[in-house]
Amino acid sequence: MQRILSHMRKAIEEYHMINDGDKIAVCLSGGKDSITMLKAFKNLQIFYTKKFEIIAVSVNPGFEFFDIDFLNKICAEVNVPLFVENSNAKEIVFDIRKEKNPCSLCANLRRGVINSIAIREGCNKIALGHNQDDVLETFLLNLLYTGNIGTFSPKSYMDRSKITLIRPLIYTPEKEIKRFVKRNNISVMPKVCPMDGTSKREDMKNLIYTLSKHIPMVRANLFGAIQRNLEDWKI
Repeated sequence: MQRILSHMRKAIEEYHMINDGDKIAVCLSGGKDSITMLKAFKNLQIFYTKKFEIIAVSVNPGFEFFDIDFLNKICAEVNVPLFVENSNAKEIVFDIRKEKNPCSLCANLRRGVINSIAIREGCNKIALGHNQDDVLETFLLNLLYTGNIGTFSPKSYMDRSKITLIRPLIYTPEKEIKRFVKRNNISVMPKVCPMDGTSKREDMKNLIYTLSKHIPMVRANLFGAIQRNLEDWKI
């Protein structure tokens, strides 16, 4: 947990993600990233100089293996209230629109539900569990498929909802999250999306892995380029 907290605290402080009195909706999917983020937030509350409140929020997209009992157990272990809303994302994305590349639409639908929960529960911030690998994969997706240089921001304000999105795991490599989960025997929810392992994002993950074999510093170089050249990432 110390390594996770070190990465997380660095991101929070460099991008001013937390202020005194914040109420943060922590997105909990049941995967390794979101569970690690929730546990890290709970630990951070103990010693962090700025006082903040957290709740866990989750969206049931309608997939068969979504397990609300599992999420309730995770939240009970850390004494954090959980708020779950049902969504018809699966029906819209896969049954009605039959999207060939469904990830973006599905994410937008989930985000809308999460925003509604956060507003209803009086939260001013939403924490998303994107890790360092997600940053790099999104950067390559934008570059190779749209010709744009960009990735998601560490912190962004949504004018319509007046809520700030924060991503406190952006400095945390995925391998460290996997190591943390394994060492602490933490169970995760089985993947429920039929696109898991077959999406363009998975292709980018494999590309980075292949490049790393020939260019050992490729991950650090990509991440450094993002920090130096993207306005949203400049400290």
